[in-house]
Amino acid sequence: MSKTTLTVITVVEIVALVGVLGVYLIVVAAGLRSIVSTLAEVTFGAYAVERQLRAAPANLRSVQVGLTDVVTVLPTLSDAIERKTGRPTSSSPGPPTSS
Repeated sequence: MSKTTLTVITVVEIVALVGVLGVYLIVVAAGLRSIVSTLAEVTFGAYAVERQLRAAPANLRSVQVGLTDVVTVLPTLSDAIERKTGRPTSSSPGPPTSS
């Protein structure tokens, strides 16, 4: 083979190699863009959850105060119901017995 033919073949090989690498880089870039958009959605969701959980401690304190009030009021209410109905409220009726 002549020197000119070898030079042309070498240039064609280099151009083909650069072309293939360029195509793969475009494919990788498209994949990375897809990953970036997915990560952006995940990040947005994580921030949304974080914002919602910020209110949890305050809400839990409110629920705890309400439950403390219920614990304080229930015995008095139970006694009042027992006086009005004549039935004890502290125990549930047992299963019916068959004779």
